[in-house]
Amino acid sequence: MALARFGRQAKKPYGLCVKMTAVAVLGLCFIFIWSMFSSSSSSVTTRRESFDDINEPMPDAGAGSKSGTQSEKIEPKREESKEDDNVKTTSNLENRDHKVVDDKHPSSNDVHGSQERNGKQVVNKRKEKADSKSPKGKRKEEQAVDVSEDGELQDEKDDENGEEEEEEEEELVMDGKEDQEGVNQEGESSEETEAGADVVESADQDAMEKVEEENGGSKSMGKKRKIKGPVFDPKAHYSWKLCSTRSKHNYLPCIDNEGGLGRLQSYRHTERSCPRVPPVCLVPLPRGGYETPVRWSESKLKIFHKNVAHPKLAEFIKKHNWVKESGEYLIFHSNQSEFRGGVLHYLEFIEEMVPDIEWGKNIRVVLDTGCTDSSFVASLLDKDVMVLSLGLKDDLVDLAQVALERGFPAVVSPFGTRRLPFPSMVFDAIHCGSCSIPWHHNGGKLLLEMNRILRPNGYFILSSQHESVEEEEAMSSLTASICWNILAHKTDEDSEVGVKIYQKPESNDIYDLRRKKNPPLCKENENPDAVWYVPIKTCLHTIPAAIEQRGTEWPEEWPKRLETFPDWMTNKDGLVADTNHWKAIVEKSYLTGMGIDWSNVRNVMDMKAIYGGFAAALSQQKVWVMNVVPVHAPDTLPFIYERGLVGTYHDWCESFGTYPRSYDLLHVDHLFSRLKNRCKQPVAIVVEMDRVLRPGGWAIIRDKVEILDPLEGILKSLHWEIRMTFAQDKEGIICAQKTTWRP
Repeated sequence: MALARFGRQAKKPYGLCVKMTAVAVLGLCFIFIWSMFSSSSSSVTTRRESFDDINEPMPDAGAGSKSGTQSEKIEPKREESKEDDNVKTTSNLENRDHKVVDDKHPSSNDVHGSQERNGKQVVNKRKEKADSKSPKGKRKEEQAVDVSEDGELQDEKDDENGEEEEEEEEELVMDGKEDQEGVNQEGESSEETEAGADVVESADQDAMEKVEEENGGSKSMGKKRKIKGPVFDPKAHYSWKLCSTRSKHNYLPCIDNEGGLGRLQSYRHTERSCPRVPPVCLVPLPRGGYETPVRWSESKLKIFHKNVAHPKLAEFIKKHNWVKESGEYLIFHSNQSEFRGGVLHYLEFIEEMVPDIEWGKNIRVVLDTGCTDSSFVASLLDKDVMVLSLGLKDDLVDLAQVALERGFPAVVSPFGTRRLPFPSMVFDAIHCGSCSIPWHHNGGKLLLEMNRILRPNGYFILSSQHESVEEEEAMSSLTASICWNILAHKTDEDSEVGVKIYQKPESNDIYDLRRKKNPPLCKENENPDAVWYVPIKTCLHTIPAAIEQRGTEWPEEWPKRLETFPDWMTNKDGLVADTNHWKAIVEKSYLTGMGIDWSNVRNVMDMKAIYGGFAAALSQQKVWVMNVVPVHAPDTLPFIYERGLVGTYHDWCESFGTYPRSYDLLHVDHLFSRLKNRCKQPVAIVVEMDRVLRPGGWAIIRDKVEILDPLEGILKSLHWEIRMTFAQDKEGIICAQKTTWRP
């Protein structure tokens, strides 16, 4: 009735005043309601959103006084643990000479376009379209995040709001699943300038990341980014619970299948498949407890059984004589293996067949498919050969976990329809010792994947016992179709093992001589380095011909190749600066000023490697380093392999392909500041760090202070011991040690 009366009044001559009053009241109501919903309920401060401008350039005055600030006394923030009251002070972290990283642009050959590698595409929306959006669709600032008692992340935003936010992004990231194969991702901005002083003794590492981004693409230059909240909410409260999974203390989130009911539930995925929501629960310790791993190099011969306890493993031990259970240890006898006559005899037999295979000189980086007893890896390590074991997803015995516990490089990955997370043409040799992989099935798809990652002129070593005539004929036909030359085929009388050694061609000329063009050559726009969720292609990638292309020349002999930069890497000054940068940090800080007991460190992971400078700086230590190149970053992993080091691609928004408690030390250099707009739940990355790090293991985290402050609180909620913190010029470093605490 009131509305009807109001309408009749509006029709009268003086109704214009009523109309204007109504419009004004409605407008004020709308402004009030909109302001209530658009304002954040948390104390989130303004942050940059993009990867491109994450490193805000320092003012000229600050940059000019960079060396002067090093002479000032800086009191680092420290928290001593009860277990270690004698940790050295951080005075040796001060007064270091800065090593300025060269910002010279590497050529397109230096980085081969991570946008194609990870199989994702960035689609730029028109600015006019973005401006035309109503306030209703604008991004809300992030709310406080909580981890509930059941171990699941609780976010105050519902899924619908999250979808609206994704639509409002100026860049739409499309998943690189199989239906998006071949789609290129636009690179990062090139407008970033060199950042200010670093925490320790050199220019900010982000200046090196400037070199990365300037080669990631220039299409996004000058774009305005929408403001997003911080990586970690400083007001968030965290409580933790153990994971309730079938695989329990051996939980691999993206490989172990926890779906299905009853007997239909399978233990492992046939392909990598991560949970829709990243797990934020903590993996429990083994039932029998956990012992500090045996130190290297004694761990080559014995490990604590309960650290790798598994029902299938106990059954496996009873059937093999190269491993025995003795009290609380698993004992691995030297030179005993699956190969009769010993593994040393097996290696000598291979060199006799093909003398050009000089272990440790000509052959440095090897992939061992189908991790077995690791005796092959252990023996080659003594010859300075870096062997990366590929633990397959159907390995229910968890032998890759045994290899990691012994201190050997290993990674777990399914191997079926998708490419392995390695670049093309990087392995000097690939070994398959009784690995039972059906190479000739499905048109030889799996062998074509080996052809992709094998270096031109590289060796494929296949050994087996009692191979059937049908399998031998099928394998011969397949290798002939891809023009692999069989260098030797011989059966060892002592071990009764038949060994075949193939060699990949060094040029494309031989491909033209094939009568049947099957498999065909891959199309020119097919990127051989695109691997993340990219299916295996049933085609042959052409071999580079120009000297400025990667793969045309065999690397220098080890160890010269570690410091030799090939012709296809044009930014040699920048690479030298990166190497010197990490060498100074490792020698002057990491090895002496952190309180880390390096005698207990063997397995190391660099969670955001660039050129492998950190791993190269540790080359004289008794450690090995897994160099992880994030899929969103420029593709520098081929150069890491060129140096004789190993690594893999990974998206840190997902779980890493390794067992719990695999690594002794994690190095995290400006990773979180680069992932703040990729991962919806960055706290899950911290939980993943807790999963892969061994109790007693260390983490060195370098990033911006605004990220490290709340991160320190998260680590304390996980009961990690904060051994040292240090801050300078808005940059900081945390050195923390994981404890045996579980909720």
